[in-house]
Amino acid sequence: MPKTRPGRAKKRTLTYAALGLAPVLLAGGLTAGGGQWIEDAGISLRADTPITLQGHGNGHGRGMGQWGAFGYAKQGWNAEKILSHYYGNTTAGKVGNTDVTVSLSEKKSVSVRADAGAKVGGQTVAPGQAVSLSGGNATITQGCGGAVVKTVPAQWVDPINPGPSRPANELLTFCDGGDAYRGSIGSGPDGVLNKVGVDDYVKGVIPKESLPAWADAGGFEALKAQAVAARSYVLAGLAAGRKMDNTQQSQMYHGASGEDPRTNRAADATAGQVRMRNGKPALTEFSASTGGYTAGGDFPAVVDAGDSISPTHSWTATVSPSSIASAFGVGTLKSFEVIEANGLGEGSGRVGKVRVVGTGRTVEATGDEVRQKLQLKSDWFSVQGQKTMPKIVRPPVGPAAPGGGGLLDLLDLSPLTDLLSGQLPDLSAFGLSDMTAVTGQLTPLIQQMIATGTGVLAGKRVALERSDNSNGSTGTVSRDRSDNANGSMGTVSRDRSDNANGSMGTVSEPRSDNSQGSTGTVAKPELVTDGKGIHGLVQVLQNGVIYYSPLTGAHALFGQALTDFLNAGGLKVLGFPTQDALR
Repeated sequence: MPKTRPGRAKKRTLTYAALGLAPVLLAGGLTAGGGQWIEDAGISLRADTPITLQGHGNGHGRGMGQWGAFGYAKQGWNAEKILSHYYGNTTAGKVGNTDVTVSLSEKKSVSVRADAGAKVGGQTVAPGQAVSLSGGNATITQGCGGAVVKTVPAQWVDPINPGPSRPANELLTFCDGGDAYRGSIGSGPDGVLNKVGVDDYVKGVIPKESLPAWADAGGFEALKAQAVAARSYVLAGLAAGRKMDNTQQSQMYHGASGEDPRTNRAADATAGQVRMRNGKPALTEFSASTGGYTAGGDFPAVVDAGDSISPTHSWTATVSPSSIASAFGVGTLKSFEVIEANGLGEGSGRVGKVRVVGTGRTVEATGDEVRQKLQLKSDWFSVQGQKTMPKIVRPPVGPAAPGGGGLLDLLDLSPLTDLLSGQLPDLSAFGLSDMTAVTGQLTPLIQQMIATGTGVLAGKRVALERSDNSNGSTGTVSRDRSDNANGSMGTVSRDRSDNANGSMGTVSEPRSDNSQGSTGTVAKPELVTDGKGIHGLVQVLQNGVIYYSPLTGAHALFGQALTDFLNAGGLKVLGFPTQDALR
């Protein structure tokens, strides 16, 4: 699948000029303009007013985010932890240095040489001689374009020594352009091909798909993770019958000429390592930047806190109504709105479906189709000013995802050794270190869980209850109850109209009868789930509430703003707030 190198914009087949688009970075909202109102549907739209799209990430977002891997590596994660995070339901595996065959799409013919000589059709090619392939025959010449020495039947030119990691003088080098490749070079119905050991192949991929300079900035483990992902991807693709080339349609690859010593070290350090699923290498897709949450698909969607350092973590673009109308062929544009999204991450998450209404017709398109037609960085975007909320259709969420597979994941309880030894788990990966008030309040809760011996075993259901045993607060920790009376964290009970149990599957917010900790007192933080399935914390303060999730950060609502939020349905309807409101 197409990918975008993290340090370079993806090459486009459709230009902005062709669509009449003018993407720019904006700090504010829609640009005001003259003209007549077309229709008040979804957004306030004028004929000459550009539409602002606020987005996140760069690429399809499936599997590993390369900038996120770099961010995690800088936080101290090793390659195995990075790969396990992004590629849920896979395990570490090992393969031999099997040959892979990839198409060199830009090459039209074969004429190669090697300083140390080569082999073709059972014949030895002497140093200084060259070989051209055509029509099933190999022509040996005195140097590139020189006098013919011999013609033999052959479709492949082989290096003098077929082993891995051979020196530069043994590599086959194209007479036209001087590009050098490890392994063999062939010609046939599928064009010019390179057959090479998978470990040598990976050396030509990593520097084209990642940035070698990451090795100098604390990101060597990210390059190792890229090596494993690239190796798994090509083996899985070929096993599935895919024709692998050297472009973004498969993986960027430029042979030995594109190698870098730093990324070669990453390839050598992970020789033979792959991610396995169902006993074979997994098709480990990756993209430049996830925007903070992977897209799901073959691998469960997970939070990508490492992506916060990506230059395309957040972006803004503007497009004109006429450009959108032209791209979708709807006549004069009447409305453009997101009608379906996955609900993961800021805003409504990645776009599942968009409705484009024009005077000529109405079109519904996927988020990826919009991304391609409007030349957007990703399919995670929202339309600034849209009045209607899209329908949320969530992909599978990874069990290891903070806020994804269970409330305990918010505390990163997977390192049992930390908890059992009385150590606090590292919360920085989930952004919790940015909210000292919350992390401070979490300390007694975690210590209490350690002291009682509950909440530290994977899969164990834990009920959190108040001293009066009625509302399931985080005041004390009790054993799981078979009747689920207190809304255990291992299961989710239905919301009750009287809110008596405040289960962890619903949100219990301040009540006028003070039973949940009114805004006149300060209560312990509550682990909660909003109406979009996102997990986080609610901290009730005097006269207000702080809402926190790893995806939205911490935001405070006070006074009338809090009253309006609760009257409109609160977390259960609106989800976690994305900005402060203090009046």
